[in-house]
Amino acid sequence: MFSNIMKLTEFLQPENIHTGVFASSKKRALELIGKMVADSLNQQIECESEQQICSVACFSHLFQREKLGTTALNNGIALPHAKLPYHPDVRIEKPIAVFLQLDNPIDFEADDHKEVDLIYAILFPEQVCSELKGCLVDLAERLSDKTLLKHLRSAENAEDIWQILSYADQHSEQSQES
Repeated sequence: MFSNIMKLTEFLQPENIHTGVFASSKKRALELIGKMVADSLNQQIECESEQQICSVACFSHLFQREKLGTTALNNGIALPHAKLPYHPDVRIEKPIAVFLQLDNPIDFEADDHKEVDLIYAILFPEQVCSELKGCLVDLAERLSDKTLLKHLRSAENAEDIWQILSYADQHSEQSQES
């Protein structure tokens, strides 16, 4: 269903890119991501209020995953990831990603002890988790590129970040073809 090489923009929508975000801690950043994911999904599925995806459940899944070990990749970027919460009335077919460029770096318990100022979070529907395990490793490798991180940090708005990630995807595709 999905290719093994995951594009940075494959499950990220421009409206899920946020710059100048203030988060006082890792927990607060995960809460923000949970709310952004739930809001985005609820807009897509347009359900009545009792059928909404819960932002607290999205946060809880991210937080529980983070308790297993940090999702910081070093060099000031983190890749929080988790399963989307189960919802009996809503079937979500594909992952959803959120990108945050933080105003101030926060402690994410990275192995290199550097604080995180860039966060690429992704939540996966239960039915595609096994298919996408290898893609997560590829995503982490691509997000560890120091040149890419430098460009993402210098981006002034969400459109800039989208362009940088799109360019990185094109460059990666060209490298694969040759």
